[in-house]
Amino acid sequence: MMVKTPDIKLKLAAVDYVADDTLSTALQLAIDLGRPLLLEGEAGVGKTEIAKSLSTILETKLIRLQCYEGLDASAAIYEWNYQRQLLSIKASENFAENAKQLEEHIFSEDFLLERPLLQAIRQEKSPVLLIDEIDRADMEFEAYLLEILSDFQITVPELGTIQATSIPHVILTSNGTRELSDALRRRCLYSYIDFPTLERELEIILARIPNIEQELAIQIARFVQELRKEDLEKIPGVAETLDWAAALIGLNTQNISDEAEQIQSTLICLLKTEGDVKSVSPEVTSRLAGKAA
Repeated sequence: MMVKTPDIKLKLAAVDYVADDTLSTALQLAIDLGRPLLLEGEAGVGKTEIAKSLSTILETKLIRLQCYEGLDASAAIYEWNYQRQLLSIKASENFAENAKQLEEHIFSEDFLLERPLLQAIRQEKSPVLLIDEIDRADMEFEAYLLEILSDFQITVPELGTIQATSIPHVILTSNGTRELSDALRRRCLYSYIDFPTLERELEIILARIPNIEQELAIQIARFVQELRKEDLEKIPGVAETLDWAAALIGLNTQNISDEAEQIQSTLICLLKTEGDVKSVSPEVTSRLAGKAA
């Protein structure tokens, strides 16, 4: 049965993922149309987390492929278990087995190692397939991916074409480090995830850290919103906000404007480069805390 957009938004909220209407609609359409969903945005805005939340609400397996430069078919799709093949060849020397029989044996399913893409299309129940940071992979890898996203089948020369047992729910994420091909974009629905508004960030903090005092949560959300306006090398994402909130709770912080030294020492949760740590001086921290209080 088709799940309406408000329903999926509520289901995501039930697993502590606060989605806006645009993302909820994109996710629902991807499910209804059986299309991959490409999520773009800065690191730390919750792109990866949406796939985890989707697998939870659909009660299905999450299969993740982490992309990187040089990623190839053997790491992403399949490879042969060469060690077992060599052992089998060695063991067959004592038996009267011809070359053709031996070849058919060692290139059988028994020796096939499923990597994430092959594993995803061979599940009995449609899994969520997360192809994380696709922009880190090479253009050549996109060519492998296009066949799978178009036909949901994989060709293994020694075995033939393997058709999908089930069609996975595909989520691709990109941080925008390189431009993706038009061919890949055409095959996907698209949604851009920006840093959250003050109201949404507060909602996220209260959802993910239920034991936090509301006033402290408001101050944290305001501080981070103001911090993102500074000239930073790496803007803190939602994950960093949650880390900082947890740190402040652990230190029994009541009001961020009253404990300047403690606030300064915990900014390592938000700032992830030496340049940013140096640029956010105690004076800057005091100014931001004053605006947040």
